[in-house]
Amino acid sequence: MNTAGLALFVRSRTLPGTVAALLGTAAAAAWFAYWLQSRPGLDHTSRVPVVVLGPLLAASAIGTSLYTASDELDRTATRPWPPRRTAHLLALTVLAVALLALAVPGHPEEFGGPAIVRNTLGAVGVTAAAAALIGARPSWIPMAVYVGSVYMAAPPGPGGAAALWAWPMQPGPQVGAWAMALGAFAGGTALYAFRGARPVRT
Repeated sequence: MNTAGLALFVRSRTLPGTVAALLGTAAAAAWFAYWLQSRPGLDHTSRVPVVVLGPLLAASAIGTSLYTASDELDRTATRPWPPRRTAHLLALTVLAVALLALAVPGHPEEFGGPAIVRNTLGAVGVTAAAAALIGARPSWIPMAVYVGSVYMAAPPGPGGAAALWAWPMQPGPQVGAWAMALGAFAGGTALYAFRGARPVRT
């Protein structure tokens, strides 16, 4: 992709706005994580809302950038789209993961960097799959509904079957939660790379 083509791609996917949204999300996550942990009687476990909602907001921003207003034109490109889609999604995911890991550091055994990295990967995977199946603009909805459901229904203790069905609510080192999140990321990335975002007609 030449310089002009790259610039057109960046503008068509509103990447500057997406990067700004990721920076804002990380800044808000850092502030809220610090504020929650500094409250009397609270500790790092109080950061669960940040570890859950920060990745959801980041994935929503990334999902929005998967929209294209010219899908018919894209299909006429001489070069295959899957590598471009994969690079686009991976670049934004790496940025989101790095920013959020820096925003909520420490306590790898609880709700710190590892948990927010895992949740970001899983949320992006679900959102990417949703973009391929229902369209980029509403792609945030399935993950938002899922997160809201497990936030209310997850048991207080970690592990067990909840590590699989309520993986966003698990502490950092839960193997089952990592397996679910990584599976969602791999599956969602592959589905979006090969299908692209589903066109949403207005």
